[in-house]
Amino acid sequence: MSSSLLARFADRFDGPDLRVAPTSVLSASVLRVEVLAGLTVALALVPEAVAFAFVAGVAPLVGLYAAFIVGLITALIGGRPGMISGATGALAVVMVSLVAAYPPGVGVQYLFLTVILMGLIQIFVGIMRWGKFIRLVPHPVMLGFVNGLAIVIGKSQIDFFKTADGTWMPTGQLVMVLALVSLTMVVIWGLPKLTHAIPAPLAGIGITATVVIAFGLPVPNVGDLASIAGGLPTFGLPDVPLNYDTLTVILPYAVILAAIGLIESLLTLNLVGEITGQRGGASQECIAQGAANTVTGFFGGMGGCAMIGQSMINVKSGGRTRISGVAAALFLLTFILVASPLIEVIPLAALVGVMFMVVIGTFAWNSIKILAIVPRIDAAVIILVTIVTVMTDLAIAVVVGVIVSALAYAWQNATRIHAKAHVTPEGAKVYAVQGPLFFGSATGFIEMFDPANDPSVVIVDFADSRVADQSALQAIEAVAAKYEAAGKSIQLRHLTRDCHKLLTRAGHLMVDSDDDPDYAVAANYSVRTGILGGH
Repeated sequence: MSSSLLARFADRFDGPDLRVAPTSVLSASVLRVEVLAGLTVALALVPEAVAFAFVAGVAPLVGLYAAFIVGLITALIGGRPGMISGATGALAVVMVSLVAAYPPGVGVQYLFLTVILMGLIQIFVGIMRWGKFIRLVPHPVMLGFVNGLAIVIGKSQIDFFKTADGTWMPTGQLVMVLALVSLTMVVIWGLPKLTHAIPAPLAGIGITATVVIAFGLPVPNVGDLASIAGGLPTFGLPDVPLNYDTLTVILPYAVILAAIGLIESLLTLNLVGEITGQRGGASQECIAQGAANTVTGFFGGMGGCAMIGQSMINVKSGGRTRISGVAAALFLLTFILVASPLIEVIPLAALVGVMFMVVIGTFAWNSIKILAIVPRIDAAVIILVTIVTVMTDLAIAVVVGVIVSALAYAWQNATRIHAKAHVTPEGAKVYAVQGPLFFGSATGFIEMFDPANDPSVVIVDFADSRVADQSALQAIEAVAAKYEAAGKSIQLRHLTRDCHKLLTRAGHLMVDSDDDPDYAVAANYSVRTGILGGH
């Protein structure tokens, strides 16, 4: 998501520039905004957590406990203030096959142990500081990711317009629900133009709920999904045999869940960072997600990761510090313990309206315009990642996008290898190689030379090239062998310092040169002696 898009997103919904870092002074007004932002997020979390619990095949409270525990821990120690974590659909669709493989009540115990192992894996990734590799995700992949995510969030709201048997609501009720959704969206769009005293999404939920209750409108509410009443989560060890057979069952699921959770969380970290003007924190976020999931598994939760939709609700409601995330978790626990009758009467139409506004704000609308401007491969990656995100899941889409982008980059660099040739007054032919020499360009490099017709001395100048890998070394050896077979010598010149180290470490060449201050190595290689000497 580009900075200009984020700026328009901020202006459209909240007025102030969301890219500005949070204030360092916790005034009463800032505290009020943070707490109200947390309340807004908590209200949006309830139907999501319940729905994802159903997807995973577990009880609603398992999803709600996960939303509370994961949300609280990551808010306290996560890599970036303003992020919201909880039970997510991307993880739920993986969990369901594990839960369904066992009788009712047994599969969920295996799930709890899997979530614990998932958390430990994420902690290990954080300790190893592997979270930094998220920077390898190209911008076109990010654009496709947020576009696909927006579509997925939008599609997930469609189910709220259907009855329990999967059919559409009766026409009259459907029109009424659509009108309430529209009312919520209008309030969210228009209120920031009048005042910022209360988060627009919270106001939209409140006004729509008031209308429904005041007029007794027969529309679905949160309580129609399931009762959210419950007690405090309690500690307990998963009731499964702790042996090798159990490990072989849960380990594949734990690895997949850990990878999906970290990819989504780190991409959310980047998006929130662009909005709030913050950087870093990837490894800390990995550790926080791991700690949260490990604890969740011991307290009967289904685990989770960062939620981009709820994170966007939080930041556009004014949440900039850890207070908003902590408040959201505590409000959610309050709903479970004492306020379930009040929360269960909130119409789903109000929450759907909030999520539709998140869709509008999340989708990178400028990506449609730039498809005809950016290189074709970048446009293809944007479209591909969007489609794969919608058809499969976010993590697979990101991996596919990165692979395609990497292959495209390798191919583009492979076609850049060429050489400018000339003959010196002494009769030696010089090949001035240009472009990187690596596995993709090795074949093209070999084909540039003409051992049969070249003079007895050939000079290969690498001043404008770089020897990158073992395939490049083999290509140099192959060219040298051809000239040796033809009874001719070849000289290598202007190898950069890192190429010098690579060739020496590989044991192909012996280097003794200190007379080239610009390139560290300016060398000749004789295939007859195998000695690389200074020139």
